[in-house]
Amino acid sequence: MAADEKAVSSLELQMPTEKEDARNGYLLDAQQLGSDVGSLKTAADGHTILIPQPSEDPNDPLNWSSWKKHLVLLSISVVAFLPDFGTAMGSVTQIPQAKTWHMPVATIQESVAINTMLSGISGLFVVALSNYFGRAPVLFWMRLIVIATVIWYAAAKSYNSFLGARILVGFFVGVGQSGGLMWIKDMFFFHELPRKINIWSVFIISSPYLGPFMASFVIWRLSWHWVYWIYAILNYAVFIIIVLFVDETFFDRNLAIEKQPAWKSRLLRLTGFERHCRYSFIEALSRPLIAVSKIPVIIITIFYFLNFAWTIGVNATIATWLNKYYHFDGESTGLFYFAPITGCILGAISGHWLHDFIGSLYMKRHYGKIDPEARLYIIYGASALTGTAVLLLGQALQHKWHYMAVAVLDAAQLIGVNIISTAVNAYLLDAYPEAPGEVDAWIVVGRTMGGFMATYIDLPWVEKQGAGKVLGIQAAITWSSVALVIFLQTFGKKLRRWQGPMEFPSAG
Repeated sequence: MAADEKAVSSLELQMPTEKEDARNGYLLDAQQLGSDVGSLKTAADGHTILIPQPSEDPNDPLNWSSWKKHLVLLSISVVAFLPDFGTAMGSVTQIPQAKTWHMPVATIQESVAINTMLSGISGLFVVALSNYFGRAPVLFWMRLIVIATVIWYAAAKSYNSFLGARILVGFFVGVGQSGGLMWIKDMFFFHELPRKINIWSVFIISSPYLGPFMASFVIWRLSWHWVYWIYAILNYAVFIIIVLFVDETFFDRNLAIEKQPAWKSRLLRLTGFERHCRYSFIEALSRPLIAVSKIPVIIITIFYFLNFAWTIGVNATIATWLNKYYHFDGESTGLFYFAPITGCILGAISGHWLHDFIGSLYMKRHYGKIDPEARLYIIYGASALTGTAVLLLGQALQHKWHYMAVAVLDAAQLIGVNIISTAVNAYLLDAYPEAPGEVDAWIVVGRTMGGFMATYIDLPWVEKQGAGKVLGIQAAITWSSVALVIFLQTFGKKLRRWQGPMEFPSAG
């Protein structure tokens, strides 16, 4: 039993499964059960029911010490930080690269779009392989491939060589973003999930801004090649973190303690020589396909596609507009990125409290229960903020408002997007607790496909029609997409009951 848990009674009580909780609502408040609480384990407050109930096995990740859980969480978060960090550096390096290779900036930008797309598609393979080989081995070996090839970026002598590096690294670098929910779900209880998702999510959302921030200063003092040498060094440093701290989190709760595989060595688990997963290869590959057959998963993927696309579009082109309209050099562009980074931080801080606050209000009105759809309420305000920021940002660029207005609006957009990101991840994780990796992979597909599309179309679109009109259309799309959230809050629970939980082939 974890150190912060305690039994609240010795009476017998049959706990519902997580699938039943997702269907009927999660009961978190033990006080709602009166005296009939059974031998339920609760959090340190004595009344928050632990979902799922941890086993008595000390190897159960739910029973790990807090420091070990958070070391693994931070390790996965840092890994998740690197893909978009490396991709977004291209929004700054594409200008000097175009001069080096005597090519249009729009052509160089294609490498950014392709890298973004591949990092999303690869997530489906990451999750499938993680269910066969284990979470940790897939992370270890894919990151090993990345560090073996990432120096290709910096050493590239031509655009075609650089594009080849983008393609190869893009496919393997997505591990950590795709499947991150698997790790979080394995280690933390239901009531802890929004805050842990928020931590992991802020690393992902802030990475496309910290990448150009760093790249701008490096180009100002050195050259674009050094941007990618530094990126290679960061990848090697993160690989060392993986080796030092990451452990396998897969734990089959359907097996009795006496039937659980023996835990021998962390390094053997990390490299896959000690394997705990029990799915066949075909069974593991089928899971992402079964997940996308669920209507709420499809709707959230589309919703996130329509929201996140314009965030990536703005980020991929902002350095070009700052240079064109405001004559920013590398130093000025780098300093500008303090604005979106601040927006990410404010979004994470506010989300840390807001998600739990809204959940608590919902439970008070529903007798200690919370439905997955309750996670979506926060999206209304966040989408209003995001859409308004995009609309005004277009006007700011179109009419060349002061660059500080551009900075504030860029930050405001990121506050909303950060809150939305945690909400959609928490919703699908609550709705389908049996498939954390699979729903995460499809959310990443929505985000990266949106980024792929926006990176391709934004620069020529704005040049043709102007920032005011283009970003106004994007704001309208952001607001209109809220109709999908209204649909889910109205019919989501009925849809989930009608389609049922995700039924995967049994592990053997």
